[in-house]
Amino acid sequence: MQRGHLGLLAVVSLLVLSGCALPDSPDRFDTDRELGYVGGYAHDDAFEFDDADALTERQLEAVKYRSMARIEVVRGLQFEHDVRLEVISRDEYRSQRGAPRSASPFVNEVWRGAFIVDGETDVSRAMNTLYGGAVQGYYTNDRIVIITDDTNEIRINRNTLVHELVHALQDQQFGLDRSGQSIDEQRAEIGLTEGEANYIPYLYDQRCGEEWQCLAEYERPPATNLGETPFNAGLFLSIYAPYSEGPPFVDHLRDRGGWAAVDDAYDDRPASTSQLIHPEKYPDDRPVDVEVPDRSSDDWEPFTRGSEPRTETVGEATLFAALWTNDVVDRWLTDGATELSPYNYSYPATDGWTGDTVQVYHDADDEDRTGHVWKLAWESDDDAAEFADAYRALLENRGATAVEGTDDVYRIEDGEAFAGAYRVTVDGDLVELVGAPTVDDLEAIHGSGTASATLERPVTAPATATNVSGSIVAARP
Repeated sequence: MQRGHLGLLAVVSLLVLSGCALPDSPDRFDTDRELGYVGGYAHDDAFEFDDADALTERQLEAVKYRSMARIEVVRGLQFEHDVRLEVISRDEYRSQRGAPRSASPFVNEVWRGAFIVDGETDVSRAMNTLYGGAVQGYYTNDRIVIITDDTNEIRINRNTLVHELVHALQDQQFGLDRSGQSIDEQRAEIGLTEGEANYIPYLYDQRCGEEWQCLAEYERPPATNLGETPFNAGLFLSIYAPYSEGPPFVDHLRDRGGWAAVDDAYDDRPASTSQLIHPEKYPDDRPVDVEVPDRSSDDWEPFTRGSEPRTETVGEATLFAALWTNDVVDRWLTDGATELSPYNYSYPATDGWTGDTVQVYHDADDEDRTGHVWKLAWESDDDAAEFADAYRALLENRGATAVEGTDDVYRIEDGEAFAGAYRVTVDGDLVELVGAPTVDDLEAIHGSGTASATLERPVTAPATATNVSGSIVAARP
């Protein structure tokens, strides 16, 4: 199905600045002050200048402090101290990132198995291309960095600045540490922070006009067909899920219990992208842990972390991205979108997801020759059958043909992007997918049997600390 032409826009907008940085202020703000007064500026200040002409550094500083004051009014929380603001060129940003290390065979197989990154492409390089071209800015350790393609003048789009300042406020009030280990857990946790950082600019904009004098939005770049962009559309949709599904999730929390409910969510963050897409599932409907028994022959071995098999959980949002990028989703990406969410990640074939586990195997004599077992749990037998049908449609769209004399085994010819053999097994509310280089390897990686698997509540993953939040672009029609 032709899903239409999608254009790029800066959802968290673009700040263009001539390679400069505002002066650092080590002073902490007075916490006894009234909300909405920061750095000598008030939330209802009106400036004589606008962004029709380039701003001076002092004018930009005034805009920063007024924006911080307004965020305090909208959110009902105070900034504790100042935030450094600097801007770098996109070339400098790419230089700082440096050349990416090659992804591991495990990681490459996970994304190949999801039919998002083909077997001839290194995932790390695909990620680097995406971030190098799509990131508009980021916040880390009391420092906001805006990335721009034009360094001739200082011009500002308020949504970019507000978005990153919200991250600074989150860091000061709640911390930005994350504990998620899997693809799905990471997307879910980021959905809260990025969701709020996109939601507050929306509320901010509602006050512009009659209540607040606001700078006009900086003109966005012209629309570009998503298919013509240099980055991988499936990866983009997976990574962008928190930015799209996060704002309505935060709005749902606020409707249910005010800002206090959003505050509480920082102590009990969403556990899956399913909870972002279907916020009524938060916090009680947590994903199940799907165990994959090892039924491999001596010729194949699972990748391990320590003494245990290494596994991954893809999650509902990335499943949707896989189906969409492989022409299975039979609607426009923006059908059902709202003011808060530019894309609609809900789809019948993925809505019933309750958990999944990918286990990757390698040839005992060649670690780069890989295959996988992917088990997915669903809310009902019907949900499992519907997803299995969608996966078969994906295989067909990729040129797979059924292997004669087998039960639900398919093969994509050598030379194609996702060449290999694939087996689909449905057992009640479970779907088992096995991928291998050849048909014979399917049995060697995972001997035939039912898709039965043990379902348990997940164990909390060990915490890892990070406090970086970034801004990326979205595509629209």
